[in-house]
Amino acid sequence: MTDSNTLVDLRHARKSFGDTEVLKDISLTVEKGEVLAIIGPSGGGKSTLLRCCTLLETLDGGSLSFGDSVVCSDNAGRAVYGDKASLARARTHFGLVFQNFNLFPHYTVMKNLIDAPVTVQKMPKEEAEAKARVLLGKMGLEGKEGMVPCELSGGQQQRVAIARALMLDPDVLFFDEPTSALDPELTKGVLRVIRDLAEENMTMVIVTHEMKFARDVADHVIFMDGGVIVEQGLARDVIDNPQHERTRAFLYNEE
Repeated sequence: MTDSNTLVDLRHARKSFGDTEVLKDISLTVEKGEVLAIIGPSGGGKSTLLRCCTLLETLDGGSLSFGDSVVCSDNAGRAVYGDKASLARARTHFGLVFQNFNLFPHYTVMKNLIDAPVTVQKMPKEEAEAKARVLLGKMGLEGKEGMVPCELSGGQQQRVAIARALMLDPDVLFFDEPTSALDPELTKGVLRVIRDLAEENMTMVIVTHEMKFARDVADHVIFMDGGVIVEQGLARDVIDNPQHERTRAFLYNEE
């Protein structure tokens, strides 16, 4: 059993695609209310790590749990996953915001938000709509309920995607480079929403290339390269004063 404040517990995670080992013995924990930023070069394993944490990919080895919900356990170096019921229970603990929004293009904003709560959680439709309106207000999207995604800017679509993830009251939100598909002006609005969530003590794991944002908003930063955690620590320490040569090279090249 994990500590009661530990919402994500990943240990000795390994993942390969064919002969390419993408994750090599990755361990991390995320505490309640913590914001963890994962940085590093493309191809370093960041998105694969997130996909394994959110059950879009399966680990080859290691263990993963969300609080007391065990996703997989390590058995002689192999990851052994739980049954359908335990995986379904684990999925209730997290939400995921994708790089490219992944909204249903033919659904209105409102239907995108209420579809899962109504069909999966059996939430009454009126209750779901009321909750959706509150969240859309928080996202600065009042009056957009009847629009479809193609009528919105990329930044607005990403804020709808964040609201959709929050509809299910997840313990932890995962973001996979939430601003990489946006121009700088639209990026600001999305980062402002994530910053507001951090101030409300929302637990988040964010894969990002926005270094200033990571330094200012995250509690901890993990720098990944080549499928391993090269350096980790307090966000300002890692970004302002990196100890490892590979981290320094990455950050200086970013600037």
